[in-house]
Amino acid sequence: MNKIEYVKPDEIEHRSFEIITKELAMQGITLPEEQAPITKRAIHTSADFEYARTLTFSENAVAKGLQLIRNGADIVTDTNMALAGVNKRVLAGFGGEAHCFMADEEVAREAKERGVTRAAVSMERALAIHKPVIIAVGNAPTALISLYEQLQNGGRQPDYIIGVPVGFVNVEAAKELWIGSDVPYIINRGRKGGSNIAAAICNALLYLAQDKG
Repeated sequence: MNKIEYVKPDEIEHRSFEIITKELAMQGITLPEEQAPITKRAIHTSADFEYARTLTFSENAVAKGLQLIRNGADIVTDTNMALAGVNKRVLAGFGGEAHCFMADEEVAREAKERGVTRAAVSMERALAIHKPVIIAVGNAPTALISLYEQLQNGGRQPDYIIGVPVGFVNVEAAKELWIGSDVPYIINRGRKGGSNIAAAICNALLYLAQDKG
């Protein structure tokens, strides 16, 4: 039986990250220094150490994400669950705002009229924001596919993508569309992900921007 460890409420997160760091070392995993806070927060959120192997970063992805946040970029999520998880107070401190268009009645109506998904219309709304935008996808692979199709058809290139949709249909293929692209990204290869992971990655970047600002 595991021994109960008594930890003060305000020390639980710190203790959790100590355990994560120790267990990564026991597994012989050394994370790149700039990526470690992102990956560890994904593990902290999920208790899944596989993220240490599957979370994939474009070149200088963390630095570019921090620069966008410090310059007041907005964050657009593909679910209200991810939106709820983003630390909007910290984001607002940099002049940014968080959005999710998926539940908007106008988006639902337009998607039905055009015969496309709400995710596709939501991504169009995201790219129409007149400022830099970080797009965080934790549920709908069609959001990543729509962004890619818009780009191929001459649309605006996304400023930054956090691509961690979870599931079985088109999930892996949608993520792979962006691997090696010119768009800065943090993507989790494979089937795993979710709204909680998308929010966790957003928050990891926000806390880094705050700590190093």
